[in-house]
Amino acid sequence: MPIQVTCPKCLTRFAVAEKYAGKEGPCPKCKGKITIPKLEDELVIHAPVGDAPKDAKGRSVLKTTKRKDTKFQPLVAAGVAGAALLILLGALVLRFSPALQQNPAVLLAFAAVVGPLSAWGGYTFLRDAELEPFVGKELWIRCIVCGLAYAALWGVYCLIAGQINPEWQTKGLEIWQILVPAAAAVGIGTLAAFASLDLEPTVGLLHCLMFFVITVALRFVAGLTVLPGFFGGDVT
Repeated sequence: MPIQVTCPKCLTRFAVAEKYAGKEGPCPKCKGKITIPKLEDELVIHAPVGDAPKDAKGRSVLKTTKRKDTKFQPLVAAGVAGAALLILLGALVLRFSPALQQNPAVLLAFAAVVGPLSAWGGYTFLRDAELEPFVGKELWIRCIVCGLAYAALWGVYCLIAGQINPEWQTKGLEIWQILVPAAAAVGIGTLAAFASLDLEPTVGLLHCLMFFVITVALRFVAGLTVLPGFFGGDVT
């Protein structure tokens, strides 16, 4: 094992063979006289003694738990894809049903169906890969809670819009009047993602925005304005 030596004159560090232990010689760089340490003079650093419980032979009795990565579930994916297709078909039905388009309860129920599916889909690829993921029943419960909170945000949007402009349903909203309720809804949605799915604020913001992008796209398919009150549009 090589011996590490430091020249006291030029402070150059180098390694020498064990056979030179305890001998003197010139520094390869400055030619100053140096003394090679003896083998018994070497400093040995021992690892700290662990605090974990041990058996009679001094071996740790703790076992490392391996993290299990979530596996792709074809049945779940197929179910979500089927539900997404039904939602798209429902949006097409709304496009040709003016009476349903103007029914707030129908649109709110529509958003309540989209919300949990959007929450589940967003969580699968936005979650932190370094953390143990939510799976199974617990994941779906959290996604349902988060999705229903997202759906309720459209009600928050309409409520704030009504406070800003009481005639928004007939005359529409200006751009700044749209931004205020939209920002409030997104802020509350980010908090909902953080509380229900344990997502970081920035990731929670993206998760919430994904829901709104999906619902805005579905509104377009259904023949509604992209946002309530946009260009003097519909109530919801």
